[in-house]
Amino acid sequence: MKIRPNTFRLAGALLAAALLASCASPTLPPPPRLVVLMVVDGLPMRQVTAYRDQLAPDGLARFLERGAWFANAHYGHAFTVTAAGHATMLTGAYPHRTGIIGNDWRDPMTREPTYCTGDTRHTYIGHKTNPLDGTSPNNLRAETVGDVLRRVNPQSRVIGISGKDRGAILPAGKTGTAYMYMGQTGQFASSTYYMPAHPGWVDAFNAGKPADRYFKTEWKALLPEAAYARSIPDSQPWFGPRGGKLPMMMGVPADDKPGPNYYNALLRSPFADALTLDFARAAIAGEKLGQDDAPDILSVSLSGHDYVNHAWSAESRLSHDHLLQLDRMFQAFFRDLDERVGKDNYILVLTADHGFMPAPEASQAQGQAAGRQSGSQTLGRVNAALEKQFGVPRLGLYFSASSLVLDKELIAQRGLAFNAVADAARQLLLAEPGIAAAYTRAELAARSRMADPHFAQMTKSWHAGLSGDVQYALKPYWMMTSSSSNTTHGSPHTYDTHVPVLLYGPKWIRPGRVDQRVEVVDIAPTLSRLLGVAAPSLSEGTALPLR
Repeated sequence: MKIRPNTFRLAGALLAAALLASCASPTLPPPPRLVVLMVVDGLPMRQVTAYRDQLAPDGLARFLERGAWFANAHYGHAFTVTAAGHATMLTGAYPHRTGIIGNDWRDPMTREPTYCTGDTRHTYIGHKTNPLDGTSPNNLRAETVGDVLRRVNPQSRVIGISGKDRGAILPAGKTGTAYMYMGQTGQFASSTYYMPAHPGWVDAFNAGKPADRYFKTEWKALLPEAAYARSIPDSQPWFGPRGGKLPMMMGVPADDKPGPNYYNALLRSPFADALTLDFARAAIAGEKLGQDDAPDILSVSLSGHDYVNHAWSAESRLSHDHLLQLDRMFQAFFRDLDERVGKDNYILVLTADHGFMPAPEASQAQGQAAGRQSGSQTLGRVNAALEKQFGVPRLGLYFSASSLVLDKELIAQRGLAFNAVADAARQLLLAEPGIAAAYTRAELAARSRMADPHFAQMTKSWHAGLSGDVQYALKPYWMMTSSSSNTTHGSPHTYDTHVPVLLYGPKWIRPGRVDQRVEVVDIAPTLSRLLGVAAPSLSEGTALPLR
């Protein structure tokens, strides 16, 4: 018997209604009209607690004093980078399920670079688009809370906004709408994946050229100099030729008008975050978010902290002040939500996509064994040793998303045993000064060493169809070298995995500190429960204890 496509759609609708009924709990209030997910890119939890005494009364303190905050919240995967974290938050799944194994990787079949949200079938609306620019969620292999919500209730709106394309696209999922900051123009744009042209409220926002208002404006410290005594002072030698000191002017002296250099530089300041929140306000008004009984989701990812920490470290005065600046912005934004949406109509969630390691120089000054590992030099040494052992040059092709990719075709052509080459490469990586752990494809697929340090985290970062052949993790306080970063993230260590998970919504959430360990994957099933829908199908988290 031939089943018509409409039959499948009807069955899907009946299933969705049944899931909605089964997930609704008589002990829970009706779903919130709006869920607001706030993401501070690159915010380690240690910064939230370290500067608690300097926070505004109703910014981050709203969570710490009147909300639920989880003092021991972590990512469970090993390669803690921006795309992997943003893909995890609302899918409730780690990279081994989402397929977002890094910000970028090499395609296993073509060996060509793949960007996490790249999709050459689509372009930015009204803006130049390069081949590896992020334009769609095509590479995301898991559904989000918003995808489930819109399947149950198509009237619900899901909006993702960020200074980075991946920070907007991945939380918005397959059926939401993403808007990202354009470094060439200082505007926000979506892509043709979502729509052929922007709605009027977006055009009106961009027409006002809000980014231009910060041209020749100084980023000044909020507090007196003595208030930053717990941070690393400005102008450290290891900041590099660009330096770093407050006050800092937006737009170099030689510029006579705003241009791409200025618009991109705003990302490394509080001002791009202020623009992102202003655009979020415009979205709330333009899309009428939270104004009816169909629950909406708004994800706002603020990218500036990540850029600041890469340039000057989370321990710097610049990062310290940047967080305080964000805190004051939160206070104003939360009060606007109270007025526009209503105090008892929305839930706030705040988290981060990863933490941050201290700069190696700062760690060395504290007596830590720390350093920088050159990826190209490491690959050269591994290949030289493999050639000596097996008699074949360049058995290792490249590193891709924290793994070494071996040349399988060459190995087969030369009649070598793949597992023997992989085992040898693993041992060679472990001999490198900055490598803490390395495991082969066979070990990861068999999940054979779960008791080993970092192995469980590394299995969650490794995707059988996308990742390489020997996954590795760096030692504490070590980083792979980068021409543009003084410090970074991407390890399984606490400074990279320990992030805020903070919630506010008095009607739904009991306030207080929770010390039990939780994971970021727990956010998705928690929000699903509060919204009265099923958790995303690949979610591996559990609902947080909120009442």
